[in-house]
Amino acid sequence: MSGSVGSDNVEPNLTPILDMVFQLITFFMLVINFKGAALDLSLQLPVLGSARPLETEQGEALLYLNINSQGQLTLYNEVKDLRQWIAEEAREAIKQEKAKDKNFDEKKDGLPTMVVIRADRSTPFRILNDVLNTCQGHGYRRFSLNAMNKAE
Repeated sequence: MSGSVGSDNVEPNLTPILDMVFQLITFFMLVINFKGAALDLSLQLPVLGSARPLETEQGEALLYLNINSQGQLTLYNEVKDLRQWIAEEAREAIKQEKAKDKNFDEKKDGLPTMVVIRADRSTPFRILNDVLNTCQGHGYRRFSLNAMNKAE
């Protein structure tokens, strides 16, 4: 008798499980923050009692610069050439802005990217000034200097 109700050949339907796994993978791909991996957590940021969280506009791009005590740019645990890296990032940002708006002029309008400078507390001011001047020379106009509001 084939096809009887008491048959031992029952196979589970895996479609709902695979659908749920796919949705979880998609969710985590959408919410992962790759910019956070660029932060150098070994830096000893300056402590200011009036430090506030970073305030950005909706959808504003952020450019993180980790400056160690020797004045070197560190990204993803690698030392990079500061001037070259800022120039490359500015070229890419200009290209993206011109794709959105053909009349975009970085000299007049400035780049809409917020430059977040995370400098070690022992970094000399002349190095920070050089970083700011380099960024301004490539069209960046918005800056944020990161600090801690209490010592850790």
